Amino acid sequence: MSKKGSETRQRILDTAQEMFLHRGYGGTSLEQLIGSVGLTKGAFFHHFNSKGDLARHLIQRFANEGIDTFNEIQVKAERMSSDPLQQLLIIIGLWAELFENLTEPFPGCLLATYVYEMQLFEDDVRDIINSEFLLSRHKLTALIRQISKRYPPRVNVDPVALADMFMSTFEGAFFLSKSLREPDITVQQLRLYRSFIEALFATAHAPSQDAQ
Repeated sequence: MSKKGSETRQRILDTAQEMFLHRGYGGTSLEQLIGSVGLTKGAFFHHFNSKGDLARHLIQRFANEGIDTFNEIQVKAERMSSDPLQQLLIIIGLWAELFENLTEPFPGCLLATYVYEMQLFEDDVRDIINSEFLLSRHKLTALIRQISKRYPPRVNVDPVALADMFMSTFEGAFFLSKSLREPDITVQQLRLYRSFIEALFATAHAPSQDAQ
């Protein structure tokens, strides 16, 4: 694909993402999308077979970006500390940093937007969406199990449920922030989740968290 063609494809994906987040997939017509990008139908169909094909490519891109970010943050946390509890607290802190200083509510998660309209997509789209959710569950569950061995929790908790709480905190915060028009909610909720983790695994031998 030529540079111009690649740029046009990128512009279609970027515009579609913004429109789907604000209007929903079902609320965005192909005609509206093409008009916003400033293309002819022929030019659009040169890059994507249909609106559904565009949606599949868009959600794959979004999921891949989320997976890459998650992996990068985990690697950074592992470099900063060898202690599993410290690693988890750093991970949460680094995610919170991504949403600091917002002047407008974060537009939301494209994964959640697709889930709300799942009936409009083929089954394979669910697998793409779940790829990021399952990555978070599996990696955080493994880390929480390591933490529990070194720092027994104050109350019995299901490691999988506690790991899922990270993603549910994200999605719930996005929803509240957008609805209430309060851009700080996402950071506040992540920091609260971090405080809960600290309290749950607090022991006399837990590492100091002053740095993060």
